[in-house]
Amino acid sequence: MVYDCADMCGIAGTWGSSDPAHCARALDGLQHRGPDGSGMHAQSNGVLGHRRLAIMDPVGGAQPLYTEAGGTAIVANGEIYNFPTLRSDLAGHHTFRTTSDNEAIVHLFEECDTDTPSALEGMFAFAICTEDRLFVARDPIGIKPLYYGRGVDSAGAPVWAFASEMAPLADWVNELHEFPAGSYFDSRAGFVTYYRVPSAPPAQRAVETHVAMVREGLERAVESHLMSDVPVGAFLSGGLDSSVIAAMARKHLGELHTFSVGIAGSSDISAARRAAAHIGSIHHEYLMTAAEVLSCLPEIIGALESFDQDLVRSAVPTYFCSRLAAEHVKVILTGEGADELFAGYAYHRGISDPDTLHRELRRSVSALHNINLQRVDRLTMRHGLEARVPFLDTRFIELALSVPADLKLRRTPDGQQLDKWALRTACEDLLPADIVWRGKEQFDEGSGTLDLLREALEPLLGEIDLDRYRAATGAEVRSTEEALYHKILSGRFARPELVLANVGRWTEDRHL
Repeated sequence: MVYDCADMCGIAGTWGSSDPAHCARALDGLQHRGPDGSGMHAQSNGVLGHRRLAIMDPVGGAQPLYTEAGGTAIVANGEIYNFPTLRSDLAGHHTFRTTSDNEAIVHLFEECDTDTPSALEGMFAFAICTEDRLFVARDPIGIKPLYYGRGVDSAGAPVWAFASEMAPLADWVNELHEFPAGSYFDSRAGFVTYYRVPSAPPAQRAVETHVAMVREGLERAVESHLMSDVPVGAFLSGGLDSSVIAAMARKHLGELHTFSVGIAGSSDISAARRAAAHIGSIHHEYLMTAAEVLSCLPEIIGALESFDQDLVRSAVPTYFCSRLAAEHVKVILTGEGADELFAGYAYHRGISDPDTLHRELRRSVSALHNINLQRVDRLTMRHGLEARVPFLDTRFIELALSVPADLKLRRTPDGQQLDKWALRTACEDLLPADIVWRGKEQFDEGSGTLDLLREALEPLLGEIDLDRYRAATGAEVRSTEEALYHKILSGRFARPELVLANVGRWTEDRHL
């Protein structure tokens, strides 16, 4: 059977009123997330809305979707990788009208109720309503975004509202919050946490066993993330993480499109060419210019819904790489999560105690939902592109966190510290040695974005008095560069304070 994989899209809704006005406006604001269609369900006490980016079966997967009796509706955003098994288990009790994995969710809810999110493997944000109940859930790590707030409808009745991005809510709700990852909201019981990143100490195994399990687990995760009836691509910076994902995917696909961006002569461009040639992908690259970065910066910051300096810097190449990829594919694989799981950041080298490093890796995975994962989602969806993150498969997260920290940040015989040793060793046969053992460079560094931003922003930064800006706005910004991003983001909303309060910060996240 050919299945309809879930579509990357946007969802929105209100609970407590039958007024569709706010939901309709939210869908208009989410059009970039779902240019292929929209749908709405309205009942006496609630409204659900959906914008669709069709990945498979453009007819059968239109939402909202309903149970057989029609009394329960769902709108969903995401990809459920275990839905063939779920569908098989449910088929004996339910009649499926489509081949959509989202329909499997709504039937599963009929059987499992609040245990539904725990039974799903994948990335998702969904809302289900019955005659007298609303149930909303977000995936365990927060790969797919979701926000909620409280406001009033056009008649002044109080409503509880949700949407995939902040912008559709920010200018009318009275309060706005990020929907917590690994949680669900039940209108009967409120918020409940159903998943936490595993906190068990690392397992005691032979080094060779740890390495073999990393390879086997990642291969399984990548293969599960390849479901699609449209061409699949991969971001390829030439660094370890993206190169490993691309190499594993290439083994399962007749052809694989890979994408890289940078400035002329940047290390990412040259390394990506070498990796692509080795794995035999159809490679595409784009060279950014300072003028183009400056021209697109307001759109990038608006799409990102953040002013965080580190996040904006890495969002710039993600924007241009997504734009390039969207010309060729609708599905893209990324290497997000590897640095958090395998100690890939420079600051990890300053943590000498393995137990402390292990706790920090667990914490940083838990914090991805409103920093790097927000960047990946927003900048890919800005171009109608579905991003998938195999490293953050929950089974692989559990496996990776069972590997001792001293096998991740490993001291070599000459006294040097080598990051991601277990991952590099597990995958060293897939790629040239200079790619496998290449030193870590942030996306904004390897692509040359930092140099480009310095050139592009120089005339604008000279106009900002940092102390005066901080005093006038009360903003906790680290630099004139971040003040500029804060100013740009603030100018995109009538009431920016609601959005600004939800901005995730790299500096605040890094504590031990």
